[in-house]
Parts: sequence; C-alpha cells; structure tokens
Amino acid sequence: MRGVGKRFTSGVTALDGIDLDIYPGEFLSLLGPSGCGKSTLLRIIAGLSEPSSGLRRLLLAKDRAGHMPAGRIGFVFQDPTLTPWSTVADNVLLPFRLIGRVGPAERERVAAEICSVGLAGFERTYPRQLSGGMRMRVSIARALVTDPDLLLLDEPFAALDEITRMALNDDLLRLWDNRRPTVVFVTHSVFESVFLSTRIALMTRRPGRIVADVPVELPQPRRRALRTSPHYAALCATISEQLARAMAEPSHTTERK
Repeated sequence: MRGVGKRFTSGVTALDGIDLDIYPGEFLSLLGPSGCGKSTLLRIIAGLSEPSSGLRRLLLAKDRAGHMPAGRIGFVFQDPTLTPWSTVADNVLLPFRLIGRVGPAERERVAAEICSVGLAGFERTYPRQLSGGMRMRVSIARALVTDPDLLLLDEPFAALDEITRMALNDDLLRLWDNRRPTVVFVTHSVFESVFLSTRIALMTRRPGRIVADVPVELPQPRRRALRTSPHYAALCATISEQLARAMAEPSHTTERK
C-alpha cells in the first residue's frame, strides 16, 4: 500500500497517506485508538472498499483470467455474522456454497475445521444456542475452511470477557502456527497485539496514519506463561508509550464540515 487515503462522501477523512507492506506468513496487528481508521484500512486490504487515493496491490497468485481464486482471503468481522437459521456446520459450509462447490470433500473439510476450533459435537447446533466465544469460533472456522493465504480479523474478540478472549488468543496463535497464513489483526489492545503479533503497525487518531512499525521479538510458539514474563511486560510498556505519542500526533487533514 502506497499513499493510501480514504475520504467518505460525508466529508470524513478516515485514512491519510498509508504506506504499508504486508509479508507472507507474518502476523501483523494494526493498533490504534477507536475510530482511527483501522477497520477501514482492513476493508481496503480485503478489496471490500476502494481507496480514495494511493495504490493497493495484492500480490497473490491469480487464475488465467486474472482473477483472485475464491477463498484466498478469509475475513472475520467484529460480529460473528452467522446466519441464525443455519446450524454450525451449515454456517461453516457457506463459503463453499457461495462458489457452488459442495460435496463430500467440502463437508469433510467443514468437519475438520469445526474440530480445529474446539467445537466438535456442536455441528448441528444453532447460533442462538452458543455463547459469544463459541459463535466467534464458528466465524473463525468459516474464514479458515477454504485455507486462505490471507486472513483478516477486525477486532474479533473485543466484545468478549477477558478469560474467553485470552483462550481465543491462544487458539488463534495455535491455528496460525500450524498453517502460517498471512494474518492482519485489528485491535486497540496493546496487550493483545504484543502477545499475538510478529509485527505491530501503530496508527494515529483520525485521519489514520502509520507512525511506527515495530517488530515483536518474542519467542515462538507463544505460551501462556509469556504474559507474565518481564520481556513481555517491557515490550507492552514500550508499545503503550509509542501509542500515546501516536495519539498525540496533530491532525494533518482538515475535514469538510
């Protein structure tokens, strides 16, 4: 991404001059205050929204017609966005239904993915019968079922209690470590970003700009004990200081009233 900006028809400028490289197999967190344009940037990365200025290039293999093969990008939204009339299995099967490919191999893949997120035995359960954390696990399974190269997560754990959130952090890292897709994770939690990421991009308040790009040099795979280690605490303190400076950055764009 080079010089990417986003201005909405309302006159609000969400992003201004974003320069960002995302590398294969990394776990990148976009960290910044609420309303700084993190979700907007993620949607531009996904191709769900076009930038108002600048260049976005997605360097994944394309088919002979020049199109991105279905399933190469997985997206997990803040809300699980499950269809309430469908079972867990049918919700996870949805990406295959959308491309008209539903057969024994796809159903086997769905079963394996449900198991991978710890929901074996809940295949015939409906979303209303699940806890918030379980619904988010279904959403993650749905995003992973096509084995995407790029997995985008937009504050998926923000509405969950701390215990559930930490458990899902552990599970997400396990899934990433086993498969190594490229992950871009939006959060406003310093502690979550440091625990999960191999790199953190720090954003200013709106209009969002990236003012720091910090490698997270912590051992892999990440263990729960890391959360109480001095190295982790020191890195969280450093990132918190950098985030505070980023939030104090003056706005460089005047919004039309």
